[in-house]
Amino acid sequence: MADNRQNRRYPQNLQGVLQLAVEAGSAAEGPAPAEPMSEERKTWLREALADVCKGQMDEVEQMKQCLAVLRKEEISENEREGEEGRDDEEDEDERESAFEMLSELCENLDNARDLMILGGLELCFSRYLCHVQSGLRWRAAQLIASCSQNMPQVQEHLLSMGALERLLQLTDSDPHPTVRVKALYAVSCLVREQEAGLQVFLSHDGFSVLMRGMQSENEKVRTKSAFLLLNLLTSHPEQKDTVVSMGMVQQLVSVLRTPHSPFHEHVLGALCCLVEDCPQGLKDCMNPDLGLEELLRQRAKELQGKEESQEELDFCEHLRSMCVRGQQSDDNGMDR
Repeated sequence: MADNRQNRRYPQNLQGVLQLAVEAGSAAEGPAPAEPMSEERKTWLREALADVCKGQMDEVEQMKQCLAVLRKEEISENEREGEEGRDDEEDEDERESAFEMLSELCENLDNARDLMILGGLELCFSRYLCHVQSGLRWRAAQLIASCSQNMPQVQEHLLSMGALERLLQLTDSDPHPTVRVKALYAVSCLVREQEAGLQVFLSHDGFSVLMRGMQSENEKVRTKSAFLLLNLLTSHPEQKDTVVSMGMVQQLVSVLRTPHSPFHEHVLGALCCLVEDCPQGLKDCMNPDLGLEELLRQRAKELQGKEESQEELDFCEHLRSMCVRGQQSDDNGMDR
């Protein structure tokens, strides 16, 4: 019996404990047990819970150790001359490893909350989002994204310290493409399904940042910018007039004229959003000077028969039909 118990896999986190509880509850809904819980079963449950608690404590200690590494003052030039066997690269590697460990640990929502309480997010914001080393900038942005995803308490904490403004700046102008990609990921985590985050995004001209992102030379930045634009327009249709007034239709069509790329699917999706229940957006798309109808006809022809491009083709045909109907409506109005 003891050997069997040692071979059992105990839950290593709260999700595992919850699963254990669900399974126990499901079993309880069946026929009543013939006898009370055995001593072996009680011992197994006690050991499982003890292992979970021990694992959580170990993870908090790991986070504290990582933060100790990140909080160390960086060596000045004079101090570095007196140090043997240590250089900038070694110090940077140690900090990068600490960030990677924290990002892995903070996939657990409880750990993300604990990191906030331990002051780890303030450290990311105050020291590392503006760090001279790009490898530390993007890892700080990635950690912020991991912690804030689906965590309103963490999102509000980050918004209160001004993290979104800094992340938008990095997305827009950081010289390193990976920093821009990770910063945009963090922006998305702070804005999607977060009304307060959306308001900060709007107040700092976030849609213009996305517009410029779609014109970036980096494919990942273009893709994430277009995807976030589509998501925000879908979730917040009240923002369509604002976006159209910025000349977004003309900009998106300009993007579509660049060499074809998979992210054009999101661009076409955003254009579809801007013509639905938005008269000015439809009017802009129908402007003959834009040449959108011919562009869509040519694009649809290129996509025919490509299964992987079916959604993009659907967007093309939907947008064309909306423009045609809009033109027919205008013609009928003129005839009257």
